[in-house]
Amino acid sequence: MENPTDRPDRPERPNRPARPVAGRRFYDGANRPVTPKQFRPDRGGSEFDERPARPKGRGGSDNRDEAAGDRTGRSDRGESRPPFRERSESSERGSSGDRPRYENRPAQAASIDMLFGLRPIQEALNAGRTLEKIFLLRGTKNSLVTDISAAARAAGIQVQLVPVEKLDNLTRKNHQGAVAFVSPIDYAPLDSIVSGLFEEGKVPFLLLLDRITDVRNFGAIARTAECLGVQAIVVPGRGAAQINGDALKTSAGALNILPVCRENNLHETIRFLQQSGVTIVACTEKADEAVGAAEIDFTGPVAILMGSEEDGISPDLLNLADVKLRVPMAGQIQSLNVSVAAGIMLFEVARQRVI
Repeated sequence: MENPTDRPDRPERPNRPARPVAGRRFYDGANRPVTPKQFRPDRGGSEFDERPARPKGRGGSDNRDEAAGDRTGRSDRGESRPPFRERSESSERGSSGDRPRYENRPAQAASIDMLFGLRPIQEALNAGRTLEKIFLLRGTKNSLVTDISAAARAAGIQVQLVPVEKLDNLTRKNHQGAVAFVSPIDYAPLDSIVSGLFEEGKVPFLLLLDRITDVRNFGAIARTAECLGVQAIVVPGRGAAQINGDALKTSAGALNILPVCRENNLHETIRFLQQSGVTIVACTEKADEAVGAAEIDFTGPVAILMGSEEDGISPDLLNLADVKLRVPMAGQIQSLNVSVAAGIMLFEVARQRVI
């Protein structure tokens, strides 16, 4: 009777690759360990694939010996590895150095240059650099602070006294109780612009903004003004929107073309324009006449006055206006965004001048 175990061996198939055995180690011609998934004897040229092993971890190699070697700090390849991951100086700055002290507060726009320190700010003022705003530590009394405050007021730059927490939130460097923002644009003198327009034979078309504080509204107004032919925008020295990266982006580059004049006193500015022959037209919901319905000639020198987002034009400035107009509305809200209302007023002026 034939023994069932005495069966002839199966003939080997030369073209069929041997199956890898679980738990075995495989090495290539250079005596380098490879993973079972890279066992490719059916490919020509070499018994093993020369591709590098996949990284360990999720979806990578299942080499237990290498994983055990990594825990001890050394691998089977003879290479030493540090027991911790070294972090470069740039990565440390990017992860923790730029992180604001108060994470729930938005960071300042990256396009705004910042100066900190009493002496650098004083030198910037003496050099005539255009500063947007200066923050000084409240309660500091010395000669440098006094000189900075006096020079800033003479240049029409807003100075604000703040606690040390505000300064620490702006910068983590040694600010010495003084931080300033450099304006991305240069402000132009209004008297030079008005006289230059008359000398060139042009009819002045100006825009006065009373306490527009939202930077996006300001940027949108500047974009509309430049498209409709406004020759200059006038803003107050205090209570105006900070011209930063958001304002420049919203204006679509108009703030780099359209002159912006920063005046300390809008009352004196309005009187100066009226003495120069410019008609001041105020846009307010308190007016009786509507834009378009009133027969008002906008083809002469004109300056449109727009008020803040909260309470409109200041009563003292409104009393100085030559003409008061409102935007007609038929809806239930009876309220417009200041940038939209400014666009309507400026369009009416541009329409009459084109016709």
